[in-house]
Amino acid sequence: MPADGDIVATWNVPLHDKIHRIEFEHGTTTGKRVIRVDSQEILRRDWMFKLVGKETFKVGNMKCTINVEALGTFAYEYSLEVNGKTFQKFREEQSKRLYSWEALVAGQDTRIVLDKETMEVWVNGVKIDTAGEFVDNGTETHFEIGTHVCKISAQSSGRKKSGVVHTLYIDNVHIMSQEERRRNQTRTPELK
Repeated sequence: MPADGDIVATWNVPLHDKIHRIEFEHGTTTGKRVIRVDSQEILRRDWMFKLVGKETFKVGNMKCTINVEALGTFAYEYSLEVNGKTFQKFREEQSKRLYSWEALVAGQDTRIVLDKETMEVWVNGVKIDTAGEFVDNGTETHFEIGTHVCKISAQSSGRKKSGVVHTLYIDNVHIMSQEERRRNQTRTPELK
């Protein structure tokens, strides 16, 4: 594990399976470059004479590029691109596209993600089979996690700015989304 002073940039990249943490080390005297994804070293370059440039790698099926640019004699700027988009633009698009929940199901941390564009449901990074149905005021997407019966209800909020509200139920228990938990400062529920 690196000393905290060696890491010059970190990014949290939200994908279907989880939020991946990317760490970048840059030794400005040795030219060392180290990239870690979720604490696993995926690239190391020692004794590089060129201190600026790009490093390209993959996180899942996403192509990522870290750009190192000089700001002055001994100052550098680090930026991340994901699939050819700036990190900020990618995060904005992902937050519009993916809706996620976390729950403790049968003793396991479980991340459930709804891709609002494709209506696919992912559980811990695995796309699962679902069945959709139209109901009064919206739709329901049904699926199972082990022996647990789940549904995602999609209903109009009645407000143009809010749009559609997605609600997850596991065994008829409402599971707050990550966004709802942040607003209400509640912890992840446990389902036996």
